[in-house]
Amino acid sequence: MTGGDFARLLGEFTLSAESGDGARFARHFTEDAVYHDYIYGPHTGRADIAHMMQDLFHRDATDYRWEMFDPVFDGRQGYAWSLSSFTSTIPQFAGKRVVIDGMSRFILRDGLIAEYRESVNGGVAMAQLGVEPERMAKVFRRWTGWLEQRPETRDYQARPKGSRANR
Repeated sequence: MTGGDFARLLGEFTLSAESGDGARFARHFTEDAVYHDYIYGPHTGRADIAHMMQDLFHRDATDYRWEMFDPVFDGRQGYAWSLSSFTSTIPQFAGKRVVIDGMSRFILRDGLIAEYRESVNGGVAMAQLGVEPERMAKVFRRWTGWLEQRPETRDYQARPKGSRANR
């Protein structure tokens, strides 16, 4: 896969996400892929990824848009900056429009996504929705737990300052 192929994959990936068609979205992933969503958590395998997109995200949002910019790809993994927006359908926040930026990391295998991670400033999204501070704090604690439990984070914290991971 070339950088151009990766950019085309991102275009199709985001159009599939916008469509709300979970099966279409899941076809961009390997059978054993993991999608780490900053709201809904990790989802493993095409069926679970399709469920997350169609039955969770598109249940809670409408008018969804997602675009990727400045893709970088090294033949195995790729990164891109994104903008996404949606209108909440969650009763407490119904009708509120949200726009957020983020960074996405893709690990590819045989032209498909084997692992997806995103880094999004979800606090900005929650502020736009009007989420109460106590609920925001609860979510931030959950995100902190996810970060602290990741093997990469544990390895990083175990190394002394000035050392680097063997790659």
